[in-house]
Amino acid sequence: MPSDLVEVSFKGNRTQIYINPDGIPLRMGDYVIVEAERGIDLGTVTALGRVAHLKQKEEETRKVLLKATEEEIKKLQQNRRDEVQAFEVCKQKIAKHKLNMKLVDVEYQFDRNKVTFYFTSDQRVDFRQLVRDLAAKYRTRIELRQIGVRDEAKRIGGYGTCGYRLCCATFMRNFETITTQYAKEQLLPMNPSKLSGVCGRLKCCLAFEKSFYIQELAKYPEVDQPVRTPLGEGVVDKIDIFNGTIYVRYPNEAIEKFTLEELELLTEPTR
Repeated sequence: MPSDLVEVSFKGNRTQIYINPDGIPLRMGDYVIVEAERGIDLGTVTALGRVAHLKQKEEETRKVLLKATEEEIKKLQQNRRDEVQAFEVCKQKIAKHKLNMKLVDVEYQFDRNKVTFYFTSDQRVDFRQLVRDLAAKYRTRIELRQIGVRDEAKRIGGYGTCGYRLCCATFMRNFETITTQYAKEQLLPMNPSKLSGVCGRLKCCLAFEKSFYIQELAKYPEVDQPVRTPLGEGVVDKIDIFNGTIYVRYPNEAIEKFTLEELELLTEPTR
């Protein structure tokens, strides 16, 4: 049932949906022990019931086992401290083996049956010897996971040019492929520094209002489309959908502003 579903968040804004088959009373912010691959993990409840159901994907759903005790929360905090040390050790070994990779984060599974090292690289990396060195050091299962720069931003977090926390680090679970066509459809200037996020890729928020712009712009003539007005022939220079205005440029470079209603009443597009 949807009411039995729980979203649990882990380090680096990693989230997963779990089922609560025993009906353990839970609230937002509770620490819970959950099933993990070959063991258990500990995370924080970030959504319950219907909201968690809406976020569920077609994937294997593991179980919430129980609420975490104070002692278990302290163990999680110790894991976080140990991750800082493991990060430095791994960086040294990367330098030793002269590997072309950037270490992003380290995460212990709660029971310490696995430690995951997240990294970025612009090429394939042969890290077999690195894994052997780390396994010998930590005596547990080692996973090196290559991620993209957008995933790096999601794990590290930060703030966008809007002043708010990064969307990927707050509510986004999946990334959409963003292209410059998104910016063109929203009549945005092709300025890479303004269109790119902290990850260096096109901003994810370009997708949020895309359908709205397409719907609204369908009511307007296209930019550079010839039109005839009482002042003569011109072309559409700019469209402002928020104020409902259209700017027409004439051959002498003069610009006149019309509302959409005025242009529809006073002019007919040239054919």
